Amino acid sequence: MKKKINLWIPALTLAVFLCGCQKQDSDLPESDRTSDSDTVHLTVWGAAEDEELLRQILEGFQAKYRGQAEFVITYEPQSESHCTDALMADLEHGADVFAFADDQLNTLVAAGALEPVDNGDTVRETNLPEAVLAASVNNTLYALPLTADNGYFLYYNKQYFSEQDVNSWDRMLDIAAEHDKKVSMEWSSGWYVYSLFGNTGLTVGLNDDGITNYCTWNSTEGAIKGTDVARAMVKMADHPGFVSIDDTGFLSGVKDGSIIAGINGVWNAVAVEEAWGRNYGAAKLPSYTCGGQQVQMASFSGYKLIGVNAYSEHPDWAARLAEWITNEENQELRFLLRGQGPSNIRAAASDEVQSAPAIAALLEQSEYSCLQRIGGNFWDPVTAFTANILAGNPSGDSLQKQLDTMVEGIIAP
Repeated sequence: MKKKINLWIPALTLAVFLCGCQKQDSDLPESDRTSDSDTVHLTVWGAAEDEELLRQILEGFQAKYRGQAEFVITYEPQSESHCTDALMADLEHGADVFAFADDQLNTLVAAGALEPVDNGDTVRETNLPEAVLAASVNNTLYALPLTADNGYFLYYNKQYFSEQDVNSWDRMLDIAAEHDKKVSMEWSSGWYVYSLFGNTGLTVGLNDDGITNYCTWNSTEGAIKGTDVARAMVKMADHPGFVSIDDTGFLSGVKDGSIIAGINGVWNAVAVEEAWGRNYGAAKLPSYTCGGQQVQMASFSGYKLIGVNAYSEHPDWAARLAEWITNEENQELRFLLRGQGPSNIRAAASDEVQSAPAIAALLEQSEYSCLQRIGGNFWDPVTAFTANILAGNPSGDSLQKQLDTMVEGIIAP
């Protein structure tokens, strides 16, 4: 659904009409200059939670380029995690500028949705190296880094846990059970389930074809076998202090007091801090018992990016808008309003960002994280595997058979 905000009147709806005098911009190419009868129409996709933030950013863009063109900019809420699916449904009529998670980059480039970024050297100089890597394919930059915080870590309520307690997942589950509370982690998403396999020597990743996966999560060899992880998961699922719940459920539990710790991301930092107040805490992921060892939980690191549709009717204006959304000032504003960590080097180095508990936890966890580069066949088999464990294994299949079935699905062509 398209939502419109008129920037000249109080915004009660969700679209943006950015209007200025109709002068031509002398440093724009002829194809992107506007005549008196022309209007630059641009559509922007961003997270629904970013409505107020984007309203301010788009107002700033209008002020910056007032007198150079007449704009009609339409904002449409679109999940960053599902951006590619929406765009592929009608690429030529999709958003001109859109936010998306970095794991979708290869698909967008392969589909011809993105062209190499023109000012690549400037972007490389002003953004964190890892963010630039996440926005690149074969060393070619195809998108603009927006955030450097699309990973996960541990939130905890200091009323119940000490800094020592949060080093151990087992200890946290026991404390939660003692208080008739829960510690949460979402097992319906392979994104989080990776944390249990990632530091065990068992591997998963993208093959050179950029489409299919390799996976050894069912391995019967090595210091830690696939069944060791599966047994640890069965034990967790049965623990009275554990709950597998999605993002919405996590926030609801934090607010009603039933969840006192959980693995989640920085996008919920503001809401969690509001709920817990001075008891708000954040830390790297803990270790858990697996195969008789303590294994540090791993994580996928991620970055949010801004792309410019290769089929935009106004590619130069779209590129300017993408640059505006991702500049240092607006990344600082994003942190202020949404608590999201900047990819811009100067913005990320500010005292405010460095002292934020969620950002500090994410940076600490980065030692145990890696970029998510996974083919599409990864997700459903993992969800099916964890669903069976959470349900108490109604099929009666051995853990090894369940692991084999999951891996067969993950590596399927």
